[in-house]
Amino acid sequence: MKTPEHCEFHDVLFQEQHEIKPMNRLKSILMISLISNLHVYAQDSTDSIKQETFSIHAQTTFISQYKPALHARYTGTNSLLPTQETQLSTTLTLFLGARLCHGASVFLNPEVAAGSGLSGSLGVGASTNGETYRIDNTAPSFELARLYITQIFSLNNEEVFQESDQNKISGFMPISYLSLTVGKICVSDFFDLNVYSHDPRTQFMSWALMSNGAWDFPANTRGYTPSIVLAWVTPLNEIRYGFSLLPLVANGMAMNWNIGKAGSQTVEYTRRYSLAGKKGAVRVASYLNICNMGNYDESTALNPTAPDIKATRKEGRTKYGIVVNTEQSITNDIGAFFRAGWNDGNNETWVFTEIDRTVSLGLSSSGSRWRRPEDRVGLAHVVSGLSSQHVNYLKAGGKGFELGDGKLNYALENLTEFYYSFQLTKDISLSATYQHIINPGYNKDRGPVDVLSARMHLQI
Repeated sequence: MKTPEHCEFHDVLFQEQHEIKPMNRLKSILMISLISNLHVYAQDSTDSIKQETFSIHAQTTFISQYKPALHARYTGTNSLLPTQETQLSTTLTLFLGARLCHGASVFLNPEVAAGSGLSGSLGVGASTNGETYRIDNTAPSFELARLYITQIFSLNNEEVFQESDQNKISGFMPISYLSLTVGKICVSDFFDLNVYSHDPRTQFMSWALMSNGAWDFPANTRGYTPSIVLAWVTPLNEIRYGFSLLPLVANGMAMNWNIGKAGSQTVEYTRRYSLAGKKGAVRVASYLNICNMGNYDESTALNPTAPDIKATRKEGRTKYGIVVNTEQSITNDIGAFFRAGWNDGNNETWVFTEIDRTVSLGLSSSGSRWRRPEDRVGLAHVVSGLSSQHVNYLKAGGKGFELGDGKLNYALENLTEFYYSFQLTKDISLSATYQHIINPGYNKDRGPVDVLSARMHLQI
C-alpha cells in the first residue's frame, strides 16, 4: 500500500482567511469571467487572481537508501536483511483536475511507481521509506491512483481564494461548507493530516511519522481504495466520515466489493485554535475495519510451534482503534507535532503496518534563520509497540505480511529521524535523511541499524 498523497484538498482553511469586500469581489468576478476560458492570469493593483477551469500538475520523486550490515542473532523470511544494502525507489504522478458546475470538481491521478524499500520494506514496523510499500515486483508499474468527484455545498457567503496545486483548482472556496467525495482516493489525503509531518516526498519518510502507525487505514498495496467521504468544515471545526473498501487479502491489490461483509469506517473531529497568536490543531479519529482477518491467539493455539495467521481467517472479524494528532506553530519558523495511537491488536494487520501502539513527537523548521526560507529541517522520534497477542504470535515463529524473524525477543521499536530539505529551485528540492532504529521489528536480538537516504523531488 501507499501513503498518503499529500494534496490536502480540504485543508485550505489553514491558510489566512478573510471576507472579500463586495467591491473587490465584484471586480474579481468580472475579471475571472473574462479570462477563465483563456486560462491566463488577471491582475488588479495588489494581487494576481487565476480562476481555473482545468488544473494540471505533476511530481516525481527519487529516493536512494543505504544501510550497513547490522547485528542479528537470527534472521527470518520477513526480517530486515543483516547484510549491507542499497535500494532505489521512484514515483511519477500526474494530477489532473476539472471544475464542473455548482461546486463540483473531478480529479484524475495516473501514477507510475518502481523500486523497493530496504529488504522489500520488511522487518521494521515504522518502515523507512514512505514512497514504497510491500510489493513483490520492483519493476515500473502503472496505477490509476485516484479518480474521484468532490461536490461542495457552501454554508454561507464568506470565501477564501485557493491557489492552484496538486488536486486543487484555483478559485474562490467557501470557508464553511459541506462536501461529498466519491471515487478512488488515498484515505490519508482526508484524515490524519498534519502540516509538519504527512508527506514522505518532502518531509519525514518513516511510515509511522507520515501517518499514525496504529491506524490500519484502508488501501490496496499501492495505497488507494474506492471510498465515500463526507465532511462538515468551518474555520474552527471539522468533522469527516469515510467508508472505504478493504482488500480481499492482507496487503492485496484486489478489493472486496461485498460491503455487507467487509469494509472500513473512519470518523475524525478536528479543532483549530490559536495559542498565544500561533495556530494549532487537534484531531481525534476512530476507525473500524471488518473483513476475513485471522486471529493471533487462535493461530498460536492451533499450531504453537509454527502458527499461520491465514489458517484462522474468518469473515466478520474486526480491528478498531483510536488515534490522536496535534500540530502547533511555536514561532514563525518552527512548528511541533505529536501523534498517539492504539488499536485492539486481536486480529491481524490487514493493510498498513504492523504497529498496534504508537507515540511520536517532532519539530520542523524553515531555514529563515540562515537565509534559506524555502529550506526545511526536521527532527522526530517515534516509539512503536505490539499487543500481547501479536507478540506471542511472532515469538512462536508466526509472520504477518511485514514482520517475521522466526523468533522474537520483544522490545519497543524506536526510530529517530532527521532530515534537511534544500530547495534547489522553485520546483526542485534535494533532501538528506538519517534514521536510527533500535530494536527493528521489536526484536532486541537484532540491530540497531542506521539508514541514510538521499531524495530528489520535483513538482510543477
